[in-house]
Amino acid sequence: MPAIELTNLSKTFRVKVRGEGFKHAVASVFKPVYKPVEAVKCVNLSVEQGEMLAFIGPNGAGKSTTIKMLTGILHPTSGSAKVLGLDPVRERRRLSYRIGAVFGQKSQLSFHLPPTDSFRLLCDVYEVDRNTYRERLGRLVELLELGEFLDTPVRKLSLGQRVRCEFAASLLHAPEILFLDEPTIGLDVVVKQQIRELITRLNREENVTVFLTSHDAGDVESLCRRAVVIDRGSVALDIPVKKLKYDYLNKKVVSLKFTQAAQLPEIDGVTVVKSSPYTVKLNIDTRTTPVARVLAALSADNIADITITDPPMEEIIAAIYTNRREDGA
Repeated sequence: MPAIELTNLSKTFRVKVRGEGFKHAVASVFKPVYKPVEAVKCVNLSVEQGEMLAFIGPNGAGKSTTIKMLTGILHPTSGSAKVLGLDPVRERRRLSYRIGAVFGQKSQLSFHLPPTDSFRLLCDVYEVDRNTYRERLGRLVELLELGEFLDTPVRKLSLGQRVRCEFAASLLHAPEILFLDEPTIGLDVVVKQQIRELITRLNREENVTVFLTSHDAGDVESLCRRAVVIDRGSVALDIPVKKLKYDYLNKKVVSLKFTQAAQLPEIDGVTVVKSSPYTVKLNIDTRTTPVARVLAALSADNIADITITDPPMEEIIAAIYTNRREDGA
């Protein structure tokens, strides 16, 4: 049985329309006019148990709305969803004991209390045995390095510390599926890597199914084997991440600062985005030229600083849609 099964899943919101001009604006207060907005349109999708799926798309594509329907927060307008064989609408309580969720922009921790208090409360909410809770929490504290700030009020934690606590809170009851909505947003490189290692370990050791939305190409590339691209509420593409990586995640953005004025040699697959005598920003097509070869062509003694990043997910998704239009899809 698939962990997640969506059949023609759709969600339409009614949005109030404000009339133009003073007269119509006043009239709309007493007799409001609504228009339908389709956030999710007939999505069909199956996710196997133990799979790590990247559910990606531009802002407003319907990613968060889909996750909210899968967790029972929102009810679909039409179609159906099954999560672990349960209906999120009719069996939300039963389902909540078997799933976990981390929303990058919404906290489940009490703002003025230390994380340990929120953890104890969640332990009672999910009816976790005390011995199991202590064992589980001890493991998560070790994996996420939470020991130093467990008794510090959440409001005093850094973003990285808070997100690590959010992950611990979502995993205390050993969920079978983990829904992640922009979990690494705003985090530094070190914390992102910690989170990715934790997710990979949970998937490997406990067979946790992961449903991930992210604007960070690194999350998709390092965690998932399959990517589903959604646009304007509909599935636009469903392909292995390996193919996505070859076709679209094949570029790196490299920013360099030099101690002395430098002249960059011409290299195949390298495009200069911005340059000055002491700085340069490059786009590198890694299918043509590895980053290491580009750096080898420069004098290491002359490099003061270097930053290597992925292109923004928006650019990658735009490239996907451009290619689809060119192919007539």
